[in-house]
Amino acid sequence: MNRNLWLLTLCQGLLLTNNVAFIAINGLVGLRLAPEGWMATLPVMGYVVGAALATPVVAKVQARWGRRTSFQTGLAVACISALIAVWAIERQLFWGVVGATVLAGYYSANGQLYRFAAAELAAPQARERAVSWVLAGGLFGAVLGPYLAAHSRDLLDLPFAGAYLALAAVALLSMVLMAGIEFAPSEPAPAPTAQAPAGGRSLRELLRQPVFLVACLAAALGYGVMNLLMAATPLAMQQCGMGFGDTAWVLQWHVVGMFAPGFFTGDLIKRWGALPVMALGVLLNVACVVVALTGVELMQFTSALFLLGVGWNFLFTGSTSLSLTAYRPEEKDRAQGLINFFVFGVMAFSSFASGALVTTQGWWWLNAGSLVPVALTGWLLLWLYRHPSTRAA
Repeated sequence: MNRNLWLLTLCQGLLLTNNVAFIAINGLVGLRLAPEGWMATLPVMGYVVGAALATPVVAKVQARWGRRTSFQTGLAVACISALIAVWAIERQLFWGVVGATVLAGYYSANGQLYRFAAAELAAPQARERAVSWVLAGGLFGAVLGPYLAAHSRDLLDLPFAGAYLALAAVALLSMVLMAGIEFAPSEPAPAPTAQAPAGGRSLRELLRQPVFLVACLAAALGYGVMNLLMAATPLAMQQCGMGFGDTAWVLQWHVVGMFAPGFFTGDLIKRWGALPVMALGVLLNVACVVVALTGVELMQFTSALFLLGVGWNFLFTGSTSLSLTAYRPEEKDRAQGLINFFVFGVMAFSSFASGALVTTQGWWWLNAGSLVPVALTGWLLLWLYRHPSTRAA
């Protein structure tokens, strides 16, 4: 862990502060302002839709101007979008809040690349550990995000407007930290050959690789299941008569589960390999659903969301490490952008589905239905494990 990685870890923590606070308040703001109840999670969906739409743009900005300029631009957009949300709440504009979260997605699309930047700031033999430790910075957001949402929601006269104002301040602080990071210069592209043309392989060629394909799909499905259940949790708890303090408590433990394992996940991957760690993540997702189906008390919500967070960590960190072996330096912007596009595309669908399902079908059926993508992820890992190229390696 060098100085650059420590600063990037803090920026990751502030990114998760933003994300956790968004999850805690966006659905409740949506429920308060939406014309129909099923539209409550549209502000949550707007955040990931905006990130999906911004992913190709971010890839091009990074390729042309580098990590620092792209990351700082994303933070500036985060600050502006939070101020727009304050304005929309003041005027009771539901679609204004949705628009603000769509714009904030540009920040999220940049933030998803912090883990790849971490691998570039460490020695080659320490890439897995660097990725894992920077992701562990989200533990800071696990503590600060719910605390910030709970204590700033009534900072202004309008409920939740103060929380968005606090997030603008968080973005400004992150800009200061980001300015101190010295990012690694881009590696020069090798001379083109018949097998490796200038600029590297196309997206289609990358997706033909079993390792890269499974890394994309496992990251997307793992994030989608996590988002499906996490986004619905505040609404489900409100339906069960629980207060915002209980919701903040559950989300706090969920994010602890997401990022506390980052202190050792990299070592597990280094020792056992990415596929076994990812398979353990799938089993933890199953355990989360089993606990959630046993009841709707505070203990069940807390335990299920904690298991969900740990399962996500193993799946997402493993997918990131797996993908690093599947593309060349000159292909990084294209490959990383494609992975994040898969992630945000699935998250956008799961964000909408979470609100629609929990308000129409209930918490039980939402959890039962999540077993379908969990099973698909397990099948993909088994397919890659049995693939001839994997056995040969």
